[in-house]
Amino acid sequence: MLRYMIVGIITAVIIYVLAPYIFGNHIEIIESNSYPIQNKNNGYAGVFQKVNKSVVSIYTRKSTVRNNIYFIDPREKALIKKDYSPSGQGSGVIISSQGHIITNFHVIAGSNEILIKDYNGDEYGAAVIGVDPLTDLAILKIDKSTSPIMLGQIKNINIGDIALAIGNPLGVGQTITLGIISATDKEVSPNAYSYQRYVQTDAAINPGNSGGALVNSSGELIGINTAIISISGGADGIGFAIPIDIVKYVLKEIIENGEVIRGYVGISAEINYKGIGVLVKGVQRNSPAYQGGVKEYDIIKKINGKIITEIKEVQKIIGMLKPGQNLSMEVKRNKSIVKINILVSKMNYKIR
Repeated sequence: MLRYMIVGIITAVIIYVLAPYIFGNHIEIIESNSYPIQNKNNGYAGVFQKVNKSVVSIYTRKSTVRNNIYFIDPREKALIKKDYSPSGQGSGVIISSQGHIITNFHVIAGSNEILIKDYNGDEYGAAVIGVDPLTDLAILKIDKSTSPIMLGQIKNINIGDIALAIGNPLGVGQTITLGIISATDKEVSPNAYSYQRYVQTDAAINPGNSGGALVNSSGELIGINTAIISISGGADGIGFAIPIDIVKYVLKEIIENGEVIRGYVGISAEINYKGIGVLVKGVQRNSPAYQGGVKEYDIIKKINGKIITEIKEVQKIIGMLKPGQNLSMEVKRNKSIVKINILVSKMNYKIR
């Protein structure tokens, strides 16, 4: 009897330890906890060799009835209808050993087919696991055991650090470009959602680099290349990458929930307000803020006890809350301070 009890206890322990790997939403990723190493050989061949297996090219095809085109076929001398199937191209980064790939949402948006080509030139069909248009990120998966990239730490990213962009610019094949971190926590537009904040680099980024890796001198992923500001249309030394902390957050949310669940209260702010606090420009009717008593022209001074000075602080706090949580807000209304309690609901948005 004692022998059976011991076997039962051992079996239970094994199941408890292995259950997260067998059941539920769990993926294996590798994450760094060290600072980037300094380059000693005046070259970055070692970095490229370390990460090139983790960077892929993405090809997409879109086929819709409204995109049918008509043309004159000179051979048949007739008007011919052809299904117009525009194709797209971008890059992606392998972030798990089970075949998960992260890329930009705009790379795969509206696609009927997604093809992944690895560093060897082997091709695989990809399934969309989840997307987050608000951060322009998407998680794909191929049916293959893969070599994931090492994930860096946002706290270790500093202005002036070496940065290397790896992807497939203009479809010419896997390419690496060198630069530095030009800025961190960069807001490209005052109208941008708070999650759309970037690491800026002067490493050359061109069309096709979107969704590719921005890595440090240790070959650790510090961002997903996503946009350029350019007068010429090419790489003018102003490139932007979604920082690694946002990448990790979106990855975790999509793997666990199939989507990124964010809080919503239903207020808009005046971006040109120069005073201290955030001026409420509008309140969505029947929204949580409306039901809680927030009014147009209120000036938000505190949220959950935190002093508020910028719109991005409001957006970030609310966006990180979950539906059903309570939010306390202090607003200045005329000359009085009004305390408001809001029950946060779920943010919903449409993908176009």
